[in-house]
Amino acid sequence: MKFTKLATLAVAVGLGAALTACGSSQKSVDQQAAAGGAAGGLVGVTMPTKSSERWIHDGDNIKAALEKLGYQVDLQYAEDDIPTQVNQIENQITKGAKLLVIASIDGTAITTQLQEAADKKIPVIAYDRLIRNTPNVDYYATFDNFKVGVQQATSLLTGLKVLKEDGSPGEGKGPFNIELFAGSPDDNNATFFFNGAMSVLKPYLENGTLVVKSGQTAFNVAAILRWQAATAQRRMEDLLTKTYSSGDKVQGVLSPYDGLSIGILSALKSNGYGTPGQPYPVVTGQDAEVASVKSIIANEQYSTIFKDTRKLAETTVKMADAVLKGGKAETNNTTDYNNGQKVVPAFLLESVILNKGNYQKELIDSGYYKAEQLR
Repeated sequence: MKFTKLATLAVAVGLGAALTACGSSQKSVDQQAAAGGAAGGLVGVTMPTKSSERWIHDGDNIKAALEKLGYQVDLQYAEDDIPTQVNQIENQITKGAKLLVIASIDGTAITTQLQEAADKKIPVIAYDRLIRNTPNVDYYATFDNFKVGVQQATSLLTGLKVLKEDGSPGEGKGPFNIELFAGSPDDNNATFFFNGAMSVLKPYLENGTLVVKSGQTAFNVAAILRWQAATAQRRMEDLLTKTYSSGDKVQGVLSPYDGLSIGILSALKSNGYGTPGQPYPVVTGQDAEVASVKSIIANEQYSTIFKDTRKLAETTVKMADAVLKGGKAETNNTTDYNNGQKVVPAFLLESVILNKGNYQKELIDSGYYKAEQLR
């Protein structure tokens, strides 16, 4: 009888311990669930296209950093096709993604999908391109895009010797014939770039130092849909044919992106530019893509804006990790990025004007590229 009681007591104690352990385990599971399923949770990452090397770097960097923290990652590229990106986001929601990182093709085309995400309490981080006309964007990670435009215009003025590198007046007095290009009208960043650039160029246009000989100064005329190099090349060819056929030369081109710059330079080359007697005009850019950096080294493209996407990916992953663990992401701007429905809290990173004088330091010495990539 005594043995039976002892055995019963032992079973009861064991069962109690097991229930306590189970309760503790369940509590841990509940805590993880409350933290957004941080441990091993699925993160959906959608990028616009693989046709631009910068988006390949962005996607790879984000994926590697998230996986290092233990997350699963569904990385997708939509090849600049809006329905494809819509389907990719919908699939990620269906798969049970705990958070979405979206570099949108058209910042107004995914509001339905973001409402689906909000209904399932899936937070959204807009990556480098602001998603517009929806309240269902939690954070925005990007560079200071207005400042990027300021830097592009400043580098144009430096190339024309209107300004010195330190920003003081240079020896170039003009008038200089320039032409303006802008980014895709469905990309919110494009207007920031253009407005930033025009804030610098406007006084020089007003005093006659710079002249847009074609008269095409409006954003909607200068804009290049989907940032397509071939479209930029055709527009530059049209400008040369219609505006410069009488013998006048274009001396500067504001280009907001390296891919466009390559198309612009191709059009210029076809029209006799790039020779000792007729050098290329000062052509700007953005993203420090390999082809354009090589072009800068070869004295073709004058400059680009270097945005270290490693840092952008790192910032985005920190934001995602904080949110997935139930916290708030760090931001440094809560006033400037109104998407039409709300001001989206943002973290802005700094960019650098890159030219032949500093590409070694900024790109090779920093490890962004290997020297052999630029040969």
